[in-house]
Amino acid sequence: MSFTTEEIFSQPQCWRQAAALPTDHLPQPGQSVAVIGCGTSWFIAQAYTAKREAAGHGVSDAFTATEFPYDRSYDQIICLSRSGTTTEIIDVMRRLQAEGRPSLLITAVGEGPAAPYARAEVVLDFADETSVVQTRFATSALAWLRHSLGDDIEQVARDGEAALALPLESSWVAADQVTFLGTGWTVGLATEAGLKCREAAQFWTESYPAMEYRHGPISIAQPGRLVWVFGAVPTGLDEDVAETGAELVTSDLDPQAFLIVAQRLAVAWAERKGLHPDTPRHLTRSIILS
Repeated sequence: MSFTTEEIFSQPQCWRQAAALPTDHLPQPGQSVAVIGCGTSWFIAQAYTAKREAAGHGVSDAFTATEFPYDRSYDQIICLSRSGTTTEIIDVMRRLQAEGRPSLLITAVGEGPAAPYARAEVVLDFADETSVVQTRFATSALAWLRHSLGDDIEQVARDGEAALALPLESSWVAADQVTFLGTGWTVGLATEAGLKCREAAQFWTESYPAMEYRHGPISIAQPGRLVWVFGAVPTGLDEDVAETGAELVTSDLDPQAFLIVAQRLAVAWAERKGLHPDTPRHLTRSIILS
């Protein structure tokens, strides 16, 4: 069994552990917040900030590290970095500290190179990973962030256990392309699902806000391909997909839990192609630039 698979299957318990942590360092309702990450961490930031703002907790924006607008004011800034060694994250944290507004760091490895520039560290060491491909750290961070918004993480974890037991349909494993769709906070999950499949399996994936699908992306839908929706399916989209011959994949599980199924499918595709999901080509655990 790959490390990726072991880490995928550990997620529900990691979410429970994350939800038991205090959330004192996180922004209060009404405060504005920017959340910064790279790769998977950026997509998790997108999911959290969309959910927080939709819940009425205040202005919430997500940025990849190199695109953060320093001329914009926020009550709090949060950085996500599994290793705490990502060059772009360290650079943005160093500059923010120099400007007198140090950020909160969420990481799996405490006291790393980014730590001196943080106002505080939240260390999810129980969710650290051996695989290059991120699964449980990212989703555990999201579980902790969702817990701070009042979401029932125990129910999310139970849905996660159901997702681990869900059979992977043969038509899914045999598919030659998948487009992931989301609405609101699940757009970030759709983007993350696409990244997982590209990383682990070198698989052709695309991702969009669900209502954007008709504006061009539907043109590649055909038999043997999947259209995978996180959360509610927009009215009429099921009929539009059916007309293309592609298979629509949906679930009543919590969308974060349903991400587990996409992660498992990424591993299945990798193994089918003779690839090792722990070590995707051209990638390392952290991007460290000279």
